[in-house]
Amino acid sequence: MLTVHHLETSRSQRILWLLEELGVPYTLKVYARDPRTRLAPAALRKVHPLGKSPVITDKGETIAESGAIIEYLVETYGASATGDMAHLQPAPGTPEHRRCRFWMHYAEGSLMNWLVMKLVFVSIPDQPMPFFVKPIARALCAKVQQQLIDPNVEAGLAYMEDHLGRHRWFAGEHLSMADFQMSFAVEAALSRGAKAAERPHLQAYCARMQARPAYQRAIQKGGPVVMAM
Repeated sequence: MLTVHHLETSRSQRILWLLEELGVPYTLKVYARDPRTRLAPAALRKVHPLGKSPVITDKGETIAESGAIIEYLVETYGASATGDMAHLQPAPGTPEHRRCRFWMHYAEGSLMNWLVMKLVFVSIPDQPMPFFVKPIARALCAKVQQQLIDPNVEAGLAYMEDHLGRHRWFAGEHLSMADFQMSFAVEAALSRGAKAAERPHLQAYCARMQARPAYQRAIQKGGPVVMAM
């Protein structure tokens, strides 16, 4: 049976959502973060050399990276899907296909880089260090956030807001692979963007996603999506 190696509050939540939508049976193996560093445990390296999540094992193969896993699951289990799942992989040459491909890459290629940096720079001043260094670290981190990170996070929020004002889902009117890939990034962006409340289309998109029974089942099994800051 397919096994999902799931790290708490991580990107692997979107894999659980996709599997729940497809109705594919799977075994869930949950890994806890290190309580001090919040990093993945060393046990994940026994599954894949990179020691990251998500990772799945299926039919003798071990597959890492969210995008690669989503594509594998759609190609292997979604080809005959019907209803909402019938458009997971839009037809090549269509505007929906091009949009789907763009957002599949944008999630990790652009947006998540800034969101991870935001998390890191928010947490640095709270790390153990000599007391006289803390004010310097706090000021430096605040400056980097203000001048570099926050403008890029806000640009991403504005871009998604505009797109979702014209499209119900990221590829168009139907749920696609792109929505699963973007789901973690959307929730992280809304939790870390100072002006998230000013994005009604993005908020509505997130509400549509979270209202889906399959999404709710994934949360019940895998726990919350976004790590507290």
